[in-house]
Amino acid sequence: MSSLQNPPLSSDAAGAETRGLRLVRILLPVVVLAVGIVLWELVVRLNDIPPYVLPGPGAVFTTLIHDWPELSRSLLTTLLTTLEGFVAASIGGVALALLFNQSKWLEYSLFPYAVILQVTPVIAIAPLLLIYLPQQTAVVVCAWIVGFFPVLSNTTLGLNSVDRNLNGLFQLYGASRMQKLRYLKLPSALPFILGGLRIAGGLSLIGAVVAEIAAGSAGAGSGLAYRIAESGYRLNIPRMFAALLLLSVAGIVIYGLLALASHLILRRWHESALGKEI
Repeated sequence: MSSLQNPPLSSDAAGAETRGLRLVRILLPVVVLAVGIVLWELVVRLNDIPPYVLPGPGAVFTTLIHDWPELSRSLLTTLLTTLEGFVAASIGGVALALLFNQSKWLEYSLFPYAVILQVTPVIAIAPLLLIYLPQQTAVVVCAWIVGFFPVLSNTTLGLNSVDRNLNGLFQLYGASRMQKLRYLKLPSALPFILGGLRIAGGLSLIGAVVAEIAAGSAGAGSGLAYRIAESGYRLNIPRMFAALLLLSVAGIVIYGLLALASHLILRRWHESALGKEI
């Protein structure tokens, strides 16, 4: 009786519903953003707030266009540092997790120090690194430190979360340790690894920004973090907001690209991505 009252949707209707939901997911954040910008502008105009206290969206956008050559160079510097730290964190985290999986003694010996490295604020480590390392190397190391642990932790968790029945089947057929790692553990851990990479991408950007603030160097090679600090010292608040906007957009793009890569890799076989569209 219930099946007669609620007939199943046809493929065309189901596709239309999926497209409608996708459109709603895109439009809702855009509407919220538009409302927020309008309210921001109204608050600034109605209260006659000066730009050095709180600039309106128009002032921020104008400053972004006017200072774009300098801000874009700083953005590229920060993104390059982020990329270097992210690549180092990805390679180092996955490689060390593989070693941990092959040797429990090594995991028991080194994993606590990885935890210590993670829980120590990078803002406290950055000044020491700037003393002992060249400036750019120290900034990259800070980005690596922040992004390293999520990759290591997630990869280790994924390698240790293999289905026991499949593991027993591999043992039954006499698979070697490398065969189990290649054909069983790595495929099972891949969603965990990709999740760790998505987290590490944004954290590497945070680490780069913190290290650039600690370095505090001016010049052509200065990143966006220095531009933000410089704008604060000069009370050029519209420029500070413009630099913050670029950092936010950069973080969103980094996460979006990593999420897209994860979806493309997992969409044909893993439950977390089956039937989902980006």
